[in-house]
Amino acid sequence: MAELKKMYKTILDDHFPDDLTITFGDTKLVYKKRTWKIPDDKTGDLIEKGLRYGENPDQEAAVYELVNGNLTIAGCEYVRPGKGLVSAITEEDMVQAGKHPGKINLTDLDNALNILKYLTERPAAVILKHNNPCGAAYGNTIEEAYLKADMADRIAAFGGCLALNRSVDKATAEAISTNYLEVVAAPEFEDGALSILTKKKNLRIIRLKRMGDLAGYKDVKYIDFKSLMDGGLIIQQSQTNKIRTKEDFLLAKATYKGVDYIIERAPKDSEYEDMLFGWNIEQGISSNSVIYVKDGVTVGIGTGEQDRVGVAEIAVFKAYTKYADALCFKRFNIALKVFEQEVKEGKRQRDALDEIASETKQARGGLIGSAMISDAFFPFRDGVDVGIEEGVSAIVHSGGSDRDFESITACNEADPKVTMVFTGQRVFKH
Repeated sequence: MAELKKMYKTILDDHFPDDLTITFGDTKLVYKKRTWKIPDDKTGDLIEKGLRYGENPDQEAAVYELVNGNLTIAGCEYVRPGKGLVSAITEEDMVQAGKHPGKINLTDLDNALNILKYLTERPAAVILKHNNPCGAAYGNTIEEAYLKADMADRIAAFGGCLALNRSVDKATAEAISTNYLEVVAAPEFEDGALSILTKKKNLRIIRLKRMGDLAGYKDVKYIDFKSLMDGGLIIQQSQTNKIRTKEDFLLAKATYKGVDYIIERAPKDSEYEDMLFGWNIEQGISSNSVIYVKDGVTVGIGTGEQDRVGVAEIAVFKAYTKYADALCFKRFNIALKVFEQEVKEGKRQRDALDEIASETKQARGGLIGSAMISDAFFPFRDGVDVGIEEGVSAIVHSGGSDRDFESITACNEADPKVTMVFTGQRVFKH
């Protein structure tokens, strides 16, 4: 056990070169390995090192920033040098290094920015864990956005990466300090906020001043590399979200065996808002995925499943679980699982636990009136039926299935009727 604990405290040397050059035809892209001078965890002496380690403590890793060259392929111009966000983080940006950053810390932050670039118009917070959002929310203030994102899934948020698109004030810092996070990133930290956050010595606090430029990244593409086990590469353009306003959605319609099927109820403005919010969050979720959102907050997030009906059911299960946990925490300041254990031990009354279960069931885990978002089409109506049974009022998916008519029929048969829109775009992410 001692050796296992020691493993996680190791800062692994890497043997990657300081510079990296990639040639595409006549174009050369030049990259510089990013390193930081950070005090050693034990001695306090400054050491210059890149990533702590990769996805696991026995994997070497490095992060490179593009410093020269630009790539144009098939008429598409990619990210230019000098525009770095995560790869450009310096010691100055790293307000507090905490434990030396590793690959997962930076990839979580990168994907958080990938989501936040579509959520720039209002205060927003997203908490990531293992490169998937566990909670995301809008708020009237950045504090409210954080509190909503955290309460959306307090359990998964433990040890997560928090990214905020507004400056952190003292009130937000106080709220953040009550939880355990690995990373907190924001464009700025106001007077008094840092003195609160730096009390958490292992917390990585990152100031990303360029976060104010995130909206400009909506249409900027990059080259996505996938290394294969045989040494080969798959290279692709990054995804671009085509849905920017409610007018970009298409009211669901399909033709099957000469019969036209059209969704009978158009979305309300509030439903459009949630559908836009949910589709923006989908840009950063591993597929297959189905999520539920309501009032600008994620309610249940299902990720990385092999079948669509299964992931729709998992997202429902998570919504119920998180709703019950939130009720328990707000009333007793204790996690639901801890409360259940104390009931078993006779330390608490079962009546309170039964009441939480009853309220959760009655509210259907907060899913009533929510929007159901899928990153691709529903191949059968069974996935749609999962959401309808829980009381969703709106459904978003790409459309294009041979059986779209079944999903449209399911929405029209529902009582009350459920609205549905197509995006005309699939957003798988692997």
